[in-house]
Amino acid sequence: MGDLLSRYQAAVHALYDKVETTQDSNIKKAGNMVADCVDSGGAVFLSNICHGIDQDLLGRGGGPAFYKPFTYNLSVNNPGVYARNRDGVNKNQEGLARYALEASNALPGDILFISSVSGRTLSTVDLAYEAKRFGLKVIALISMEYARAVDAVHSSGAKLYDMVDLAIDNCAPAAEAMLDVDGIDAKFAAASGLASAYIMWSLTAVAVDTLIARGKPPGIFQSYNFPGGPEQGERVRKDYMERGY
Repeated sequence: MGDLLSRYQAAVHALYDKVETTQDSNIKKAGNMVADCVDSGGAVFLSNICHGIDQDLLGRGGGPAFYKPFTYNLSVNNPGVYARNRDGVNKNQEGLARYALEASNALPGDILFISSVSGRTLSTVDLAYEAKRFGLKVIALISMEYARAVDAVHSSGAKLYDMVDLAIDNCAPAAEAMLDVDGIDAKFAAASGLASAYIMWSLTAVAVDTLIARGKPPGIFQSYNFPGGPEQGERVRKDYMERGY
């Protein structure tokens, strides 16, 4: 067995150290933005963060009630008689996010978290673009190294970091993976998921701490499968609906 395990663990520690040393100010700023929003009666929405990290904070044991999901899709039921080549059809769905926002419960002044490791994912950049036009405050998790190495694809010519209120660097390398491995033609071990989870829980700690200091301790879910979990969860949801935290 080689030393890949020890190299991986060292790379993870180095990644967390880089997040701590370079993003501390942004993490605290984001946490305070969340606390201010919740304190003022606003809502905080999580769209897809780095392939599903948002699910670790939504309704989970130890997670706050003030995070709510923001997802949307376009479903078209249009079966054809036979398969046809549609390569020449423009399938660009820019602007779809605007309709999703207008159909949602979001209001101007609310916060929306979004994520694109490359900073150019079309659906994510379009959501940020439309969310800003809608009046939301947008916080993005991005690999700045990756984003600066690729071209924009949105029609505005902008990348994600160009159009948000706050960009937090998840410190992942360009092209995502961390380690060169002999015998493999691509690097191994994605960085952004680990860093994004660390960042989200860190800024959440700031938000919770701030709200407690203001006399508004937010509801935190207990694990559903722990004794009393379902009943505690119902109380937390009821309190959130009545007071907003």
